[in-house]
Amino acid sequence: MKNLRYLKPIFSFFLIGLCITTISRILLFFVFKERVVANPEYGQLFLIGLRFDLILLSYIAFLPAALLSLLPDSVLKYFKKFFNFYFIFFLFLFLLMELSTLDFINQYDTRPNRLFLDYLIYPKEVVGTLIKSYLPSLIVTTILLGIALFFAFKHGKKIFYPLDSAYKTKLFLFPIVAFFLFFGARGSLTSKRPINASNAIFCSDQMTNSLGLNSLYTVAFAAYSIKNEGDVKKYGKMDELEAYARVKKYMDVTEFIPGEVPFLHLQKPDEPQPKYNVVIFLQESLGAEYVGCLNGLPLTPQLDKLSKEGLLFTNLYCTGTRSVRGIEQVTAGFLPNPSESIVKLSGSQQGFFTLADAFGRQNYDTSFIYGGMANFDNMASFFNGNGFKNIIDETDFDKDGKKYALKGTWGYSDEDLAVKANEYYKSLGNKPFFSLMFSTSNHEPFEFPDGRIDLFEQPKNTVNNAMKYADFSIGKFFELAKKEAYYKNTIFVVIADHNTRTYGKNLVPVNKFHIPALIIAPNVEKGITYDDLASQMDIPSTVLALSGITTKTPMPGRNLIKLPKGTKGRTIMLFHETYAFRVEDDIVILNPNAKPLQFKVKSDSELIPVALNEELAKDALAHIVASSNLYKKRVYKID
Repeated sequence: MKNLRYLKPIFSFFLIGLCITTISRILLFFVFKERVVANPEYGQLFLIGLRFDLILLSYIAFLPAALLSLLPDSVLKYFKKFFNFYFIFFLFLFLLMELSTLDFINQYDTRPNRLFLDYLIYPKEVVGTLIKSYLPSLIVTTILLGIALFFAFKHGKKIFYPLDSAYKTKLFLFPIVAFFLFFGARGSLTSKRPINASNAIFCSDQMTNSLGLNSLYTVAFAAYSIKNEGDVKKYGKMDELEAYARVKKYMDVTEFIPGEVPFLHLQKPDEPQPKYNVVIFLQESLGAEYVGCLNGLPLTPQLDKLSKEGLLFTNLYCTGTRSVRGIEQVTAGFLPNPSESIVKLSGSQQGFFTLADAFGRQNYDTSFIYGGMANFDNMASFFNGNGFKNIIDETDFDKDGKKYALKGTWGYSDEDLAVKANEYYKSLGNKPFFSLMFSTSNHEPFEFPDGRIDLFEQPKNTVNNAMKYADFSIGKFFELAKKEAYYKNTIFVVIADHNTRTYGKNLVPVNKFHIPALIIAPNVEKGITYDDLASQMDIPSTVLALSGITTKTPMPGRNLIKLPKGTKGRTIMLFHETYAFRVEDDIVILNPNAKPLQFKVKSDSELIPVALNEELAKDALAHIVASSNLYKKRVYKID
C-alpha cells in the first residue's frame, strides 16, 4: 500500500463522493419506499447506483490521477492547491445536487435533468419560487453546504494534498491506474457502447429508475446531450420517405400538395361561413384531475358551466410536461420531438408555421398576451419570428398605470390577464384577430388575490386553491367577453398546456397527461362532448377547420369534428426522454438505445405488458424521424 500513497487524494475523493451519493440514495429510498418496493427487483437500485457513481467519479478523477502519476514530486508541489480546489469543487457539486434532489423529484417525479439547466437562466423567477415555496429546504441546504465547505477547507490539505512517492513506481503503475479509471468511466468492457442512463432502467417506474443514478450525473448528461439536439438515431433509424408515409396514415387528409413540405395540404371550410376570430386561453398545469366535468376534483365550477356552452373533449392528452410543449402544440401543431420543443430550438425562430402565421396572411391581428415576462422559455423570440405581430406581457401591464389585482413571482394574476385581453380585443374594433392568452397563477408558489374564491383547503397557497382561482379567472374572462361585440364572432378554446406534477409508477404516467379542452364557437353545437381518444396536437387543426379561412397548412393533426367514424384515436406523450405512441388501447414506448416496449392500456394508471407489434413500433419511430426531418430541413411551413 505504501507504493500507492501518492493516490491518497484519489481514494479520498472516491470515498467521500460515494458516501454523499449512497447516503442520499438511501434517504431517497426511505422517502419513496412505498413506490420503490412495489417493484420486485428494487434491490438492483443500489448496485446500479454504485455503478453510476463510480462512472462519474472515474471521469472526474482521470485528470488528477494522470497528473499525480506522470509528474515528479518536484513539480507536483506546485499543484497542491489545485488538487485541493479541484476535489472540493466537485464534491461540493455532488452535495449540492443531492441536496436539491428531493424537492426536484417531488415536483417533477425524476432526478434533476435538463429542466434544472433550463431554469438556471431565469434567476428572478426561480429565486422567487425557491424563497416562497421551498424556504425551509433552501435554509437547510445553505447550512449544510456551509458546514461542508468549512470542514473541506479546514481539512482539505490533509486529505487532498499529494504525498511523495517514487517516480518510477508511479510511472510503472500508471497504465494500471488508467485502465481501472477507464473501466470505471466506461462502466463495462463487454458492451459495445459505454454505459449510459438507459442502463439504469430496471423496472417500469420512471422515478424509481432515476434513483439508480446520481443527480450530478443526470444534470451533466443533460448538458452533454444538448449538442445532440435533434439527433434521433438513439431511438432507431428509418428512411425519411417511409417515415412520412407512416405519419400520413394517421392524418385525415386525402390530398397533399406536391413539393418540399411533406404534409402540406389545403384547409378550407366544408361550407361557406364567416371568418371567425380565434382566442386560445392556454391554462398553466390544469390537468383533468382538477376538472369537475372530467370527474376530477370539484375545483372548476366555471369551466364546468361553460362546458354546457360548447364542445368538451373528455379523452384528450397533452404531448409533454412543460409549457413549451403545450405552446408548441396549440400554436403550431408540430409533431413532438424528444430532443427539445421547437419553441426553444434555434432553427425554428423564423419561417416556422404557426396558426398566427396562417391567420396573419388573412389580414388578422395576431397577438400573444401573458401576465409574466414573454422572454421566459424563449417564447417571445419564437412568437415574434413566426407570425405574432403583437406581444403583450408584464412590461405592458407595468406601463399602462392601471391598478391590477396582483403582481406575483411569475407576473400578473390570471384575472388581470382576462381584463387586459378583453380590453385589447375591444380595441381592435371590427378587425379580425387570432390571439393566444397564457395563464400563470397555477404555477408555484401559487399566488392569487384574496377574496376571489372560497378556499378549497388551508393554507391558501396550494395547488388546489390555485386551480380554483384559475377557474374563477376563466369565468371572469368569459363574463367580460360576453358583454362585447366580438364575442358572437369568436371561436374560444380553453385548453391546458400540461398537467401539474407529472409522476407515476409506469414508464409513462398516462393519467398525468389527461387534460381538458373546450371549444365554444358560433358554429359548434352546444353542450356536446367528444369522447374518443385525441391528442393536443389535433386541436389547432380542428380550430383552423372551424375558423372559416382557406389556407395551406403542414399540420399533421386531425380535424376531430369531421373525423370519419371508426377512425382510431392516437396520442403522443413525451416523458423526459421516453416517447410513448398510443393508438386506442395499445401503447408503444421508446427509450434511447433500448428496444421498444408495448403495453395494453387497461386504464390510465395501469399498463399491461404485451408482445410487441413491430408495425406499430415502426409507426411510433416514424413520428420521431419525421419530426426531426421537418425541423432539420426547415420544411414545416406554408411556402
